[in-house]
Amino acid sequence: MSRKAIYPGSFDPITNGHLDILDRSLTLFSDITIVVAGTEKKNPLFSVEERVELIREVTSDRKGVKVDRWPGLIMDYAKKHDVSAVIRGLRAASDFEYEFMMASMNKQINADVETIFMMTSQDLYFVSSSMIKELFRYGGDVSNYVPAGVTQRLKRRIKTEAPDGKR
Repeated sequence: MSRKAIYPGSFDPITNGHLDILDRSLTLFSDITIVVAGTEKKNPLFSVEERVELIREVTSDRKGVKVDRWPGLIMDYAKKHDVSAVIRGLRAASDFEYEFMMASMNKQINADVETIFMMTSQDLYFVSSSMIKELFRYGGDVSNYVPAGVTQRLKRRIKTEAPDGKR
């Protein structure tokens, strides 16, 4: 039986909440590939290539973690790479309905892959990539919610976008 899992998402940018889920998942799986979705549906701040590079930087010290990108169905990726589980993080009850429907569809596509839901730690349940970008754009301190490398990338990317002109 494979102990390989994938952790798919947009990760725009990766947050400490994502890393919390990853670290706890590493106690269950020996190999986890973070799969960056290539979707433009969410109007990303960072390109797929930038997100892959940033995730590699912030996870380089974690054994058993790889980073990849995939533009198609995640179940096709799972089949191609002999993956037994998909890891999904849940922040609040509002996430569950969408994630449940996606997991149900994925099970129809590939019955051999299980979806594992993990609750984000209580001190991070309110953190989302969208909120991080918004907070940062308006001059808020995001350092408690993202790795240092993410803060540096945000500064370079958003420096001219802040409404007060201070960045």
